[in-house]
Amino acid sequence: MWLLWVGFIAYILLLAPPLHLQETLTLLKNIFTLQWLAINPIILSLFSLVGIWLLIYSGLLFIDGRMQRIPFWPFALASVGSGVLGLLPYLALREPNQEFSGQKDAFLRLLDSRFFGIVLSLSTIGLLAYAFVLGDWGDFVQQFQGDRFINGMSLAFCLFCLLFPTILGDDIARRHWNNPQVFWTVALVPLLGPLVYLCLRPLLPSTIREESLIPNR
Repeated sequence: MWLLWVGFIAYILLLAPPLHLQETLTLLKNIFTLQWLAINPIILSLFSLVGIWLLIYSGLLFIDGRMQRIPFWPFALASVGSGVLGLLPYLALREPNQEFSGQKDAFLRLLDSRFFGIVLSLSTIGLLAYAFVLGDWGDFVQQFQGDRFINGMSLAFCLFCLLFPTILGDDIARRHWNNPQVFWTVALVPLLGPLVYLCLRPLLPSTIREESLIPNR
């Protein structure tokens, strides 16, 4: 994970196409000020799908972080600004864990709910339809080849797809849903597989550690 993190940074700085700062700032301004008609639908959808990926990972890793030495939330905040670069250090530092102890608070209940998966799935279907129906693919290919921001964002999307199986097995085991077919189906279907998993996975039971039931002496 650390080699992948360093390698991706090195690629962005040394090998990726040039950074067109003014065009990138204009793109971000148009996105955040809702001037979406000025943006190629493919690029707008890709930017949004990176956010969808961050939410998909959040649906697993905030729960996982409860049982780790380090919490996930600092890396989640870092990922908002840097995408997969903020996520990779957590994946490198976390240890395999297939258990969950304690009560789910309201935030974890939301991330664990099927409603969360359904909302993300419907949003993704809308974004994909918007990109494929209205997008200018020739313009996207040109920007991918010539613009560092678009190039890096596209590769980050691919990394999100490739890295998801590294955390999937623990989440399946945590829910006592040990089925190899489920793992491989979700792992081998990019984006849509994880979304279907969020919609169908068994809810995580809340448990209380035994020592919390013993009165203090």
